[in-house]
Amino acid sequence: MNVIWTASYQMMIIRKQEAEMSLQGKRVAILVEDIYEDPELWYPYYRLQEAGATVTLVGPQKATYSSKHGYPATADVAAADVSADDFDGIVIPGGFAPDRLRRYEAVLDLVRGIDAKGGIVAAICHAGWVAISAKVVAGKRATCVSAIKDDWINAGAIYVDQAVVVDGNLVTSRTPADLPAFMPAIIAQLS
Repeated sequence: MNVIWTASYQMMIIRKQEAEMSLQGKRVAILVEDIYEDPELWYPYYRLQEAGATVTLVGPQKATYSSKHGYPATADVAAADVSADDFDGIVIPGGFAPDRLRRYEAVLDLVRGIDAKGGIVAAICHAGWVAISAKVVAGKRATCVSAIKDDWINAGAIYVDQAVVVDGNLVTSRTPADLPAFMPAIIAQLS
């Protein structure tokens, strides 16, 4: 009986690993700047790697940035040194980093470029500020932290209050509590 259970368990693990590697060959950028929201950067970073994607931290400069709680994240590259052709999607974490990120034209160009080629643009919490400044939200259904709901509406988006909203290549969520809905939606879109 133990031999049958062990073989069955091993097959289940193999199938799970195959499913988790569904993003093999996909390349995803995650934006980083000072005062990023810790779980909104690190949860996607490791979850995307676990699914087989190559993940690159992209900052305004190739530098080390501190989170809201002081945890460091070092950008692999500066936004000006990459292009949309380097990535299949981009994840924009929240916190107060988006207020800084939207001030850099190279960051906005990267988001616009990924959107223009149909790549995934994923934003959570305050990250909507970057998508708004990149002008990729007009006419799309989206969600965000309630504090910037009016910004989405004023940019021409259709605000929906739910854990995750997918509209074409735009994937949005409200807060860290929505990460368990946000990540499966991103992975599904990238697959």
